[in-house]
Formats: sequence, structure tokens, C-alpha cells
Amino acid sequence: MVRSQEPMEMTIGKLAAAGHVGVETIRYYQRRGLLNTPRRALGVRRYGEEDVRRLLFIRQAQTAGFTLEEIKELLDLDSGEDRERARTLARNRIDALDSRIVELERARQALRRLVGECTTGKPGPCPILASFDL
Repeated sequence: MVRSQEPMEMTIGKLAAAGHVGVETIRYYQRRGLLNTPRRALGVRRYGEEDVRRLLFIRQAQTAGFTLEEIKELLDLDSGEDRERARTLARNRIDALDSRIVELERARQALRRLVGECTTGKPGPCPILASFDL
């Protein structure tokens, strides 16, 4: 077999580095059923390209705001034919993101107004600091 055609095998440390996470994160995902725990070969667990793909998917799904439970469901759906459920989960996440974007845009507009009110030369304390008082 040509070297480039060999299946990629890596230790847990290299898998963690490939996914930009810590080793304990890999172990946590394994306990949660998001990543498989491979058998030991010569005392060391070896991970492959599919593990990297799953890990990167988990990270991207988290960035999109999916919970670990939802990510597990999406990963389980990946091996099946229930496209409608996957679409429903994605639509729900889009709706939640849209709502969050609206909230963040409002917050940005409010901060821009406050920055304008806190210009140099105006008397009194800056209203930005007062706006965060509880």
C-alpha cells in the first residue's frame, strides 16, 4: 500500500490537536457518546479520519449553537434516512440564531448611541458605565 493511501491513525493527543480541543474534551465527547472509543492496539488507542471528521462536525455544530444532545441526535441521524428530522433541527437552530442576531444588533445599536454620548469634552460621567449598573 502506498503511504498516502494508508488509513490515517493518530493518538488521542493528535486527534485533539486536529480538532483544536484538549484531550479531556475528546474523553468527554466519548463519555457523552459523540465520539467512539477505539480499542487499544499495542496499548494505545488509534483514531482515524472519520474521528477527525466527527470531531470537526461537533465543533462546527457547537459554534452554530447546537447543544451536545442535539449534536448527538444529528450524528445519529447521519447514519439513517430521517432527513426531515435533520431539517427540523436545522430550522429550529436557524430560528434561534435569527432571534439572537436581532438581540445582538439591538445591543450594538444601543452601545453605538452610548459611545456617541460619551464623546470627549462632555461634562459628567460617561453614560456607558452607568448603563450597565444593576
